[in-house]
Amino acid sequence: MTKETYRKITGLVREHPKRIRLLETGNRILTGGVFISYPLFLISLAFGRHKFFWRAVFVPAVSFLVVTLFRKCINAPRPYEKFGMPPVLKKDTAGNSFPSRHVFSVFIIAMTEGYCYPVLGFLLCIAGAAMGVLRVIGGVHEVRDVTVGALVGIACGIAGFYIFI
Repeated sequence: MTKETYRKITGLVREHPKRIRLLETGNRILTGGVFISYPLFLISLAFGRHKFFWRAVFVPAVSFLVVTLFRKCINAPRPYEKFGMPPVLKKDTAGNSFPSRHVFSVFIIAMTEGYCYPVLGFLLCIAGAAMGVLRVIGGVHEVRDVTVGALVGIACGIAGFYIFI
């Protein structure tokens, strides 16, 4: 991504307070909604004594740990660091941009919940795509960060739930 591309993408909302509030609200709702759905899903599995429970805990946890360690090793700068322009979404974290852990998390949760409830998994993938768009427009990630985050989440879900059974 170039500085000009970053300026154009974030410029869609940067000078518009109502758009910024909408972006922030959308980001909070998507993040909160997805991250509330996962513990509720686990609780339902636990109360139902579902045999999938431990895989639904283990696969996302291990995947999250691996992605976190990978991000630490790569330590890619965030767009606002590279281009010296503040992000639209409030964030002051340095580095650890690649891949997007928010987007990864949504997609591994989508794969986990989608294993039992395919329609829910599909809806969560749509939420993940929307979150990716919001995080790019918000200036905290590049397109590659959110794309790879989504693909890694999907790949971890496929490996953990369909290949290594």
